[in-house]
Amino acid sequence: MMFWYGDGMTGWGSPVMAMGMVLLWWLVGLGVYVLVRRLHRSDGPAAARLTPEQVLAERFARGDIDETEFLRRSEVLAGGTRPVGKP
Repeated sequence: MMFWYGDGMTGWGSPVMAMGMVLLWWLVGLGVYVLVRRLHRSDGPAAARLTPEQVLAERFARGDIDETEFLRRSEVLAGGTRPVGKP
């Protein structure tokens, strides 16, 4: 009988199998990384659809900017004159 003759790994068998396992685990890790990045994305699809006016209104509502800054920036967005320096 010729079954189970030798170790079955001749020539490049062992190095190719080792490189294949490294490549497999690298691809699995990359897949997990991409999946986690997509699930925990902070700038979801809703953020991509906001207009500049909506972003400005949100900043005003959060208290990031005051009323005068809000009105000045709203005027600039509406196409008014652009201020050169700070008033």
